[in-house]
Amino acid sequence: MEGFIMHMLKDTKSLAVTALMAAFTCIATMSIRIPTPTLGYIHPGDCLVLLCGVILGPVAGFLAAGIGSMFADILSGYIIYAIPTLIIKGVTALIAAVLFRRLKQIWNANHSFLFIAAGIPAELNMVFGYFANKIIQTMFLAGSCNSETFATGFASALTGIFTNCVQGAAGVVLGMLLLPVLSQIPDVRLWLTPKTRKSL
Repeated sequence: MEGFIMHMLKDTKSLAVTALMAAFTCIATMSIRIPTPTLGYIHPGDCLVLLCGVILGPVAGFLAAGIGSMFADILSGYIIYAIPTLIIKGVTALIAAVLFRRLKQIWNANHSFLFIAAGIPAELNMVFGYFANKIIQTMFLAGSCNSETFATGFASALTGIFTNCVQGAAGVVLGMLLLPVLSQIPDVRLWLTPKTRKSL
């Protein structure tokens, strides 16, 4: 009975932290918004997206980052991006989570270095995700799938690469600076510590 109660309390705590991180992600995404030529906007939310993955793990990180970012788009009037954002930001957090934990097992490096190593490929996924999404959206809104609409979408998507790269780089840097601070919280420090360590 005691074990069941402890399990329930642990699940409740995990759910609460996931919901809290989703809320923080939404707030960070909406806090500063700089419009871009692709009808999107630059924001500091990617910092929280990466932290969701690194701190919460693949599944909870996917949910917190994806849902938080999606609601930011909805509340900001960018509804057309809501579902793509849910998927793209969720997968970004998932990649960061998997890479961070794997690198933690095989490298004896500090959390900041591991965060950068995991964050860069995760953010490259974000850049590619929105690039592909812009092409698909352009073709969908045009109501046709041909070389002309693809070329239009491709050209439009190219204009967003630089701004998304800036946003991703800012997310990695801000997250790297915040992680040591958050690591002072006992629960966060525990979540960042792998149960086993493997060598190459």
